Amino acid sequence: MARWEDAHWESAVDSGVPRAGQRSGRYQRYVPDHLDGAGLAIDGTISRQVSAVERSIRALNRPGAEGLGGIARFLLRSEAIASSRIEGIAPSAQQVALAELGQSEAVRGISEQAQLVANNMTIVRGATTELVETVTLTVEHIVDLHRALMPHELRHHGLRTVQNWIGTSSWTPIGASFVPPDPDCVPGCMADLVDYINGAAHAPLIQAALVHAQFETIHPFTDGNGRVGRALVHTVLARRGLTERAVLPISLVLATLRDRYVTGLTEYRHTAPASSAAASAAANGWLETFIGAAEIAVEQSEALMTQIDALRGQWRDRLTALRVATGVRPTPRADSAVARLLTQLPEAPVVTATTLAKILDVSFPAASAALEELRQAEILTTTSVERGAKAYIAREVLDLITTSERALASTRFDTRASQPNRAVPALPQD
Repeated sequence: MARWEDAHWESAVDSGVPRAGQRSGRYQRYVPDHLDGAGLAIDGTISRQVSAVERSIRALNRPGAEGLGGIARFLLRSEAIASSRIEGIAPSAQQVALAELGQSEAVRGISEQAQLVANNMTIVRGATTELVETVTLTVEHIVDLHRALMPHELRHHGLRTVQNWIGTSSWTPIGASFVPPDPDCVPGCMADLVDYINGAAHAPLIQAALVHAQFETIHPFTDGNGRVGRALVHTVLARRGLTERAVLPISLVLATLRDRYVTGLTEYRHTAPASSAAASAAANGWLETFIGAAEIAVEQSEALMTQIDALRGQWRDRLTALRVATGVRPTPRADSAVARLLTQLPEAPVVTATTLAKILDVSFPAASAALEELRQAEILTTTSVERGAKAYIAREVLDLITTSERALASTRFDTRASQPNRAVPALPQD
């Protein structure tokens, strides 16, 4: 049963750090309830809100939403920046897209920051895809995910065998804002967590919320818990079939509403006498925060999808005008390379003829001709990526990505009302 337990910290530091960091003494650490089989009573209002939000999420998977998955990949770039420990100005959407392109062909002039972000995005996609596709999730799968997210931090690999904590000094848990359970409890807590993930006791959105809160409460690694906890949200939603094409930027919303996020997690770690009523009340407090963030993520994604649809309409008009002016049929055949490219652009806003030929499974000349036609229609621009090679760029897509990412970093989700509260790319230049 959930409880706070007393523990004693014996400091091994007697010099070289502030006196507060040298303290020995008593502190309290939290031992969570197990999740699997817990009889949580979900509040009726929250349950109805979950139903409405899940319907909205499923609507994002409707035909015509193919581009959202690719766009969301860039919206999660902020997470990749944090995970790569990059400081300062965030690399632009174009730089990251070129860096991703550089993973399969030669591209010059890419910043180290953009390369780190692109590599991190690739790792996250690969690791989470494995977790989604595996039939039965295990603790080792989560350990592997953590290892993939922190490939060079060998000392942090594996479940922790020491006490960790959040806040205050790096040297003592005394006075910390939160101390997770004793390391001896971690294997059992994680085994319970994956049992819960493998089940379907609650709606997908509720399950994702509880998995995230429980994972952050266990804090099973000495570093990198936030990255894994965010990845598990997307893993649960995809495993339950709620997000087939779309990847919701819930974690970005929670990062923006950080005070509300911390308050919600604090409510989740209930301190009332152990009972199903206390556990349910604590869970509902956290769910209110998480579901609210999911609702905002859906709204922002819907707005972005509307903008993409409008942009596609403008592209069609420009292409039609060019084709009429050059004396060919106004609308290309649906199965032609140029028509298929127009559909693919939101997911692949930076491509070369070589890459496009692979994506569309067409010849290099056909890919080149399609790209050139869209360039002449002023839908694409070009930039040199290597001697004798150029990339074609849908700048309007990249501008939408940047604007949306900045909005998601605003506490009002509108940069006209409040400025971004974390590192984001600069505004697109006219």
